[in-house]
This record gives sequence, structure tokens and C-alpha cells, in this order.
Amino acid sequence: MSTATPPAPAPVSSAPVANYDKGLANTIVADTQMSFIDGAKGVLEYVGIDIDTLARKSTYEETVYLLWNTKLPSETELDALKSALRAEYEIPQGLYEMIRGMPKDAVPMHALRTLVSALALHDPEADTDGIEASKRKALRLVAKTPTLIANFDRYRSGKEFVRPNTSFDIATNFLWMLNGEKPTDAMSRGLDICLILHADHGLNASTFAARVTIATLSDLYSAMTTAVGTLKGPLHGGANEEVMVMLDEIGTMDNVDAFINGKLERKELIMGFGHRVYKAYDPRATYLKTFAQQIATDTGNLRLFEMSQRIESIVLDAKAGKGIFPNVDFYSATTYHCLGIKTDLFTCMFAMSRMSGWCGHCIEQLQDNRLIRPQAKYTGPHDVAYV
Repeated sequence: MSTATPPAPAPVSSAPVANYDKGLANTIVADTQMSFIDGAKGVLEYVGIDIDTLARKSTYEETVYLLWNTKLPSETELDALKSALRAEYEIPQGLYEMIRGMPKDAVPMHALRTLVSALALHDPEADTDGIEASKRKALRLVAKTPTLIANFDRYRSGKEFVRPNTSFDIATNFLWMLNGEKPTDAMSRGLDICLILHADHGLNASTFAARVTIATLSDLYSAMTTAVGTLKGPLHGGANEEVMVMLDEIGTMDNVDAFINGKLERKELIMGFGHRVYKAYDPRATYLKTFAQQIATDTGNLRLFEMSQRIESIVLDAKAGKGIFPNVDFYSATTYHCLGIKTDLFTCMFAMSRMSGWCGHCIEQLQDNRLIRPQAKYTGPHDVAYV
């Protein structure tokens, strides 16, 4: 009869039984009134208003008001928000000096993450508690982020800084600073639409990361730094850059079919298609596709749009039955390129827009806060002898 000592049983945890949901895809951790998504039906609403209507009729500033106040503004309320934002466009001189100290080959999202964090050093309210103080800081972040992005790009391009123009809306002001000249109305409207479409999208990875940070009662600048860092990943915000890289690699319309069919045969990922949530046509892409064609025509880039259309046709023939459709990144990449925005700035543009959604979610979190502390499933050994 064996005398071997039987293995010790695994310790029994006294913690409450928790559901195992790797990636939290099926877990609800917060309430929000800002945006609603029905991925199966291809629905996205901001405070109950469908995104396509907002893209066609609203402005980014009005959308910011809607997200932060859960209602559309009156004319007086919208004018007040515009004035408050424009008063905060400028960044401290120390931030211009910091930009001058950055390597010119720095990845733009690294630069943006650092500069957003540095804004806290120049804000006397950085650690002031309270919802009203958080709203003032949110307004500064939305207003100043375009100035950071545009002037970092000017610096690395060997150009002089362009100070913000407070007579312009956010989209026009950004393109003014980026290019040193006032954009056409069509260019301003094109960027404005992209900003509306990217402003919020439920509890995506970067928004969740921001809420985790602010839930510790850290400051809003720390939460936004967390969000920018999370957005940088290619599985989140970096996809729009990869769309443009793909289009550049294809080169001409003659190469589209062979390139895309080859990827399909090899079962390789085609950037700009498919979404973690949407199993129907991304509602953010519906109007953007139409506008992308218009702006491509206006700026002499119709070849690029026609290539995109052909890619979409091939992929839909092969994948639509599996719920694979173009997402917002596919046509926003074309739009940004037509506006003269460099490919490696595309994710920064996403952050510039989403700053409003991130801030709104953090304010929501603070209004009914609870520390976000999920559990982990331990898969290691027990009772290991120390030698």
C-alpha cells in the first residue's frame, strides 16, 4: 500500500464567487447617459440622437454640449460654450518650450501623451476636487489638445509655431494652426464631421481606462494621460493609420484586386474592416463615406476614394455574411489624408475628438463613484516550499 503523502488541496478563497469574463466583454461596470450602441443593428446614439443625424446637422461644439449636459443647447448656451472653449485655446509658454525640447522623430502619440500630462503642471486647479472644477478642466483639455497636436507637428516639420485663432471653431482653428492658413469651408466641415463621429463610443478601452484612473480620485489630467496611452494601441485607435499604410502599399487601382484577394486567401486582417461591437455597417461610416467622396473630389484625391470603394466591394462580397463591414477608420483615413493631415497624426486626431467623451465619462464616474477593482483568476501553484 502506498505511503506517499497526498497533495494538499488548493486553498479555498473566501471571496464572493465572481463570474469569469476575460476581457470584460460581457460585463457592465458603469452607467452612462452619453452614448448607446446596438452592434447587431448598427446603431450609435449620443443621448438618444442617432450619430448619422448629428454628423449631418450638428457641430463638434454642439456635440460636446450634448454629451456633457445630456441635452442639446439653446443658442445662448451654445454661444457660451463656444466662448469658453475659445478662451482656453492657448497653451502655456512652458508647453511650447517643452515641444521645442522633444525629438523631432518622436512618435506623435508619445508626444501628445506627455504634453497632456504636462498641462497639469500649469493648471492651479489640477488637484481641485469637485464636479464644477472637473468641468472647467475638461473644457481646457478639449480646447488645448488641438493646439498641442498642431504645434508639435509644425515643430517637427521645421516650421514656426502658429498660435490659435479665437475667431475660429475647433476644427477650423486646428487646420489653421496645422497648415498656417485658413482652410476652406469644406475642409473645416470635413474635420468637424470626423470630430463628431469619434467623440464618444460607449465603454471602449480608452474610456474604461480613464474611468479606472479617475475612480481612484486621481486628477483629470492623469485620467486623460491614461486614455491617450490606451488609445495608442493598434487594436484600438491605431487602426486608422494602418488603413492609410495599406492604401499607400497598394498604390494604384490596378493593384487593388490582387492585393485584397491575396489577403483574403491568406486569411490576413484587412485594416478598416470589422469591429469588436458592430456586426452590421458601422453607423459612423455611413455619412462619412459620402463626405469622404466629396472631400476627395474637392482636393484632387478621387483616385484614393475609388480605391477605397473597390476594396470595400471585394471585402463585402467575401465577408459581409460573417458580419464584417467597413468601420469608421476606413473612410476617416481617406478624409484625414485629403485634409493634408500626416498619416502618423491620425490617432492624435482620434484623441483630439475623444477628449470630450473621455472627460464626460470621468465626470459621470465622479458623480456616483466607486473604485473599479475587478478580480483576477489565479492559475499558479499553491503550497510551494521555499528553498
